[in-house]
Amino acid sequence: MRYQISGRHIEIGEALQTHVKSEFGELVEKYQQRPTEAVVVFSKDAHLFVCESTFHLSTGLTAQAKAQATEIYAAFEACREKLDKQLRRYKRRLKDHHRDRTSPVEFAGAPSYILASDEDDGAVEADSLQPIIIAEMETRIPSCSAGEAVMQMELSHTNVLVFRNERHGGVNVVYRREDGNIGWIDPQN
Repeated sequence: MRYQISGRHIEIGEALQTHVKSEFGELVEKYQQRPTEAVVVFSKDAHLFVCESTFHLSTGLTAQAKAQATEIYAAFEACREKLDKQLRRYKRRLKDHHRDRTSPVEFAGAPSYILASDEDDGAVEADSLQPIIIAEMETRIPSCSAGEAVMQMELSHTNVLVFRNERHGGVNVVYRREDGNIGWIDPQN
């Protein structure tokens, strides 16, 4: 398993890095998962320490948690407990959905763009109707079933997930609707 433990504007010591690796090792053993990467970022917000963790599993799922406390170890422990709770809650679902899976979920790279917002609501129309791209980054698109995509969306606490459907290879989207239900866009059907 690959660890990325870093601090944003603070120094992270060896003792904390060792503690993080041992705690995540116990978490992995407890749920018998096959993690590929753990990313932990510590930062400081006024008098509070903030710990943000992302846990990538070979099944394609990503668990994320964020916690804050007045001490850095307490912030990590609260974050680890949230990850523990997520994995415990989804253990049965993970087991059911991935019983037949023999290989890890494959990911494809895709560009992701952030477009500038339109501050002048209807004032003067721009000369060009093309949006201005203010950021460009790489994102990962998993190849999984619709059920796995919904689980991934819930684990990562996002409202939308784009994925490649394993059945036919087409690009699909699952999203959280305003009424709380999940929508699924499948252009192949």
